[in-house]
Amino acid sequence: MQIVLFLHSLLRWGVLLFGIWSIINALRGLTTKSVYTASDNRANLFFMICCDIQLLIGLALFFFNGWFTKVQEGMGTVMKNNTARFFTVEHATIMIVAWFLVHIGRSVVKKTNSDQGKHKKALLFFGLALLLIIISIPWPFRAEVARPLLRGFH
Repeated sequence: MQIVLFLHSLLRWGVLLFGIWSIINALRGLTTKSVYTASDNRANLFFMICCDIQLLIGLALFFFNGWFTKVQEGMGTVMKNNTARFFTVEHATIMIVAWFLVHIGRSVVKKTNSDQGKHKKALLFFGLALLLIIISIPWPFRAEVARPLLRGFH
């Protein structure tokens, strides 16, 4: 599981990088009224792919690293423990919502006809998704759920 934890920690940076790239492209496209380019599409695609892989790794951690066992033992106990509640309920739920936003956004952007419409919808969906992702990461400064910026092996 240490390798899986490391990969989940490492891929967080890919998700953030491609999410920020997607947002910057959308903002640039809106402010300069430029066309929706292959680069814009590529950033959004890579953002979605990173989110997909991150979700699969996260699900593996949830089911095989003890969090699911805690849920099976009783949600009352989970909800009383801030760390268990964060990882089993808050982090998992919000990240899945963000994943849905990325997928819905990608689909909506592809179906939109105008370049400005594509940029607006990319900014809306990917911006909301990225905001949720940033809020749900167990950053080192978050007292009870803190995790290192890059998880190593022990």
